[in-house]
Amino acid sequence: MGTVWLTDDQQRAWRAYLRMQARLTAELHRQLQADSGLSLSDYEVLVQLSEASSGRLRPYALQQALDWEQSRLSHHLARMQRRGLVLRQACADDGRGAYVAITDEGRDTLAAAAPAHVAAVRKLFFDQLDPDQVRAVEALSAGVLKALDPPS
Repeated sequence: MGTVWLTDDQQRAWRAYLRMQARLTAELHRQLQADSGLSLSDYEVLVQLSEASSGRLRPYALQQALDWEQSRLSHHLARMQRRGLVLRQACADDGRGAYVAITDEGRDTLAAAAPAHVAAVRKLFFDQLDPDQVRAVEALSAGVLKALDPPS
């Protein structure tokens, strides 16, 4: 069976999506760095930890939530730990295991960064969409994510 190429409409949509995603990510990264010294990756880690009921997660749970490779997470957490944003805690249930916890400095940094970051997300993304488009973005994202999930 031969290759089924994208239609002209699909090609334009795909390329527009790729440009938008790259530029939006770059702009949000620049905004976070300028306003708080955080990278988008730092912000994602801090959000996950801050939303955990105890302010901490096992590394594998954080890895799954972020959809990162284990080595990327390990290196990134080491850098964040050196900056005082997170720390590793021993796990009483598993002598070899550990938790990654957000520190008070990490919480304060996230709290200071969040308002400007949310304002940038709103200005650059949501202010360009009407309510029907917001629902469409959610639906198309859910559909693509479902296709990316491994078969159960």
